[in-house]
Amino acid sequence: PLFPYFLSTLDTLVWRTGVPELAYPEALIPGKREVGSQASQNMWGNVYPRSGFIIQQDDYKAGAVIAQRVADIITRSGQIHVYQPLVGHRSPGYWPPDPVTENTGMKNHKWQRLSPALSQSCAVFPDTGGHVAENGNYAWALWQPYSCCKRRGQTFLYSTNFS
Repeated sequence: PLFPYFLSTLDTLVWRTGVPELAYPEALIPGKREVGSQASQNMWGNVYPRSGFIIQQDDYKAGAVIAQRVADIITRSGQIHVYQPLVGHRSPGYWPPDPVTENTGMKNHKWQRLSPALSQSCAVFPDTGGHVAENGNYAWALWQPYSCCKRRGQTFLYSTNFS
């Protein structure tokens, strides 16, 4: 079922102003938390401050950075935003995914484009396969890797038919 983990209307103060994240080291140190890289001349935007505003001429890139910011918030607990954490709790034989971190390749997360055109594959930002939406609206699904122990010691021995 579709469940909203983050609604910007409920997080009005922090999401619209960026306060207090404007003063976080991640927001003040260039290159610290960026989607893309300045060195490769493919910098899409900063993850911090995690607010709903971005300076980016390309709508696709702007939407991707905002999606990355929201994923950064919801995959961590104890953030100053109003949200429902998407955080699993480790237990014997079950290891939920780590928080989403940008520029890690597909080790930690993937994005599947849902709109403007459904993609049958996943990518990580920055990617080059984005379709430009005429209205500037984009939607992605976040996929994260889960792992658990392989089932062992369960062998089917025999079946009987009672009919």
